[in-house]
Amino acid sequence: MPPSGDPVLDLSYRKFKRLPSRVCELMHLEKLYVCGNRLRKVPDSFSQLQGLRTLALDFNKLEDVPLAVCELTSLTHLYLGSNRLMTLPPEFTNLKNLRCFWLESNYFQRFPRELYDLPNLKSLQMGDNRLKALPQDFCRMESLKGLWLYGNRFETFPKVLLRMESLEILDLDKNKITELPSLKRLRTLHLFSYDHNPVKEPPKVGEDVFLVGEGAAEFMEIREARKERRRKAAEEEAEELAQEVVFLLEGEPPTRSESVLPISPHI
Repeated sequence: MPPSGDPVLDLSYRKFKRLPSRVCELMHLEKLYVCGNRLRKVPDSFSQLQGLRTLALDFNKLEDVPLAVCELTSLTHLYLGSNRLMTLPPEFTNLKNLRCFWLESNYFQRFPRELYDLPNLKSLQMGDNRLKALPQDFCRMESLKGLWLYGNRFETFPKVLLRMESLEILDLDKNKITELPSLKRLRTLHLFSYDHNPVKEPPKVGEDVFLVGEGAAEFMEIREARKERRRKAAEEEAEELAQEVVFLLEGEPPTRSESVLPISPHI
C-alpha cells in the first residue's frame, strides 16, 4: 500500500483475483492502476473511492463493467481495454466527467449508445472490437476529438463520421474499407490513418492533415511541393509589388523587365 496520503496506487500485474479490501479504504486516492491482474469483479465498497480521477482496469477478466465503477462520478480517465466486455450498463451514463475512455480489445459488436450521454468525452479508443457499423446518430458525440476504430470489421467508411466536425484524430487502420470519401469538410482533422485497408488511393483532405496509409507518403510529398511552389510565387509577387511601390513613390523604374502596373511611355 502507498504511504499515507499518496494519491497514486499502482497494483498492476500482481496476479490478483480479488482486489485487496484495504484499497477501498484509501479515500484520498486520485489514480489507481490495477491492470494486468485476474479480476472478474470489484467489491461494492469500491464505490467509496469518490476522489478517483484515473482508473486502469485493463488486461483483466471483466465480463461486465462493475456497477461500483459507474458510481465514481469524478472519473476523467477510464481504461477497460483487453477484458471480455460486450456491453455497457445503463448506469455508465453517470460518468459525466469522463474525458478519456479506452475500451479496446473487447467484444463489442454494436456501438454502446450509453456513451452519447457523456458530454465531456473527448478521446474514445475502441480498436480491436467487432464493430461493422456506427449508428446514424453517432454525431451526437459532439465533444469527441480523438476516435480510434482500428482492427474492427468495417467494410465501408462510416458516413456519419463526415458530420463529426470536432474530430482531430481518426484511426481506421486494419479494417476492410475499399473506398474513402473526401474528408475536406472535417476542418479540424489533423491525423487520419487508414493503413491496412484495401483502398487504392488516399482521400481528399485539408492542406494540414497528416495521412497514414496506401499512397499517403507520395500524396503528401506532392502536396508539400505544391505548397512550396505557392509560397515562392507569393514571395515573388510580394517583392514585385514592393518594387512598384518604390517606383510610384520615388520615380525609379522597377528592376524587372515588365511592370505589374501599367507605365505611361511619356514618363
